[in-house]
Amino acid sequence: MDQENLDLLRETARGFARGTIGPVVMKYDDPHLFHRELIAPLAELGFLGAMVSESYGGAGLTPLEFTVLVEEISAVDPSVGLTLCAHNGLCLGHINLFATDEQKRRFLPDLCSGRKLGGWGLTEPGSGSDSAGMKTTAVWDGSSWMLNGSKAFITHGSVGSTFVIFAVTGKRNGRNRISSFIVERGMPGFTQGKSENKLGMRSSDTAMLMFENVRVPAEHLIGAEGEGFAQAMEVLDGGRIGIAALAVGLAQGAFEASVRYARERQQFGKPLGAHQAIQWKLADMSTGISAARLLTRHAAEVRGRKEPVTLLAAQAKLFASEVACRAAEEAVQIHGGYGYMKEYPVEKFYRDVKLLTIGEGTSEVQRMIIAKNILA
Repeated sequence: MDQENLDLLRETARGFARGTIGPVVMKYDDPHLFHRELIAPLAELGFLGAMVSESYGGAGLTPLEFTVLVEEISAVDPSVGLTLCAHNGLCLGHINLFATDEQKRRFLPDLCSGRKLGGWGLTEPGSGSDSAGMKTTAVWDGSSWMLNGSKAFITHGSVGSTFVIFAVTGKRNGRNRISSFIVERGMPGFTQGKSENKLGMRSSDTAMLMFENVRVPAEHLIGAEGEGFAQAMEVLDGGRIGIAALAVGLAQGAFEASVRYARERQQFGKPLGAHQAIQWKLADMSTGISAARLLTRHAAEVRGRKEPVTLLAAQAKLFASEVACRAAEEAVQIHGGYGYMKEYPVEKFYRDVKLLTIGEGTSEVQRMIIAKNILA
C-alpha cells in the first residue's frame, strides 16, 4: 500500500473511531458490557479480517497497515483495539499462518465477516508466563481427540465462537508435546465462563474456558501433532506488535487529551500549557510516543517481509507498553483532580493501560526474550 492509501486507511479508521466509537465508550465501559453493536460496522470496514487474503473474505492488509488501524482505534477506546488485536492477531493470525486451505475456507470467512468472533487459548490458571507448563490435554482415542482442562484470561472467552486451543498431546524426551486445535462454541463438554470484572479494558470480554471430554475432530488439528508450541511463539511475535500498536494509540489518545486540556485550563492567570512544568511533561510524552511508534512500525515492516522478528517484536511491545504507562500517568497528573473523574478520557486510559505490560507476555518476559536474543 502506498502512502496515499495508507493515509486513507488512517483517516477511515480515525473517522470511525471518533465518530462511531467515541460517543459510546462509557456506555460500555461503565457497566462492563461487551461492545457487541460495534462488531458489524467493524466487519463492514474490513477491520475484522484485516490481514487475511481477500480470497477468504479479508482485507489483505500488511502488518504495517494493521498497526496504523490499531493505533487509530485505540486512541479513542483501547478496549476496541484489544478486540482487533485478539481477533486478528491471535485467532485469525494462527489459522491464517498454519491451517490448511480447507480449514481456512471453512473458518476464515465467518471470522472475517464478524458472524463469529475468535479467541486464542494458551494461558491457564496455573501457567501464565510458563506456557510450556500447561495442563490441558488432548488424547487421541482412535477417531478423535478428547480435550480436557481449562484456559484463563481469554479475550472473547464468553462471547467468542471459534477458538484456537493449545493442549498437551504427549511427551518427547521428557518434555510436553503441545498441539493446537480449532474448538467451536457448542461442542459438547465445552463451557464458556462468565465475563471477568476487570480494572480496565472493561468492554473487552475476558473469561475462562473449560473442557470436559470435548470430542475434537481430527480435521480440527492445526498442522502436525506437537507443533503447537512453535506455532504459538510465531503467532505471539505478531501479537506483540499488535499490542505495541495498541499502546502507541492509547498513549497518543492520552497525549492529545492532555494537550487540549493544557490549552483550555487556566491556572495562575494563564493557560496551563504556558507553565514550564506542563510543557516538559508534554515534550517527554511526545518524544516517547514518537520513538515507540517508529520501533513498532519497524517491527511490523520486518514481519511483513517475513523476516525473523522475535527480538524486534519484544522490544516494541516492552518499550511501547511502558511508554504508554508513563503517558497515561502524566495525563492524569496534568488534568489534576479532573483526571481522576470519569468525565475525562484520561481516567479510562489510566485504568486500561496496565494490561499492556501484562498481556501477551509481561514486561519481564519481554526482557528475558530480548536478553536471550542478544546473548545467543
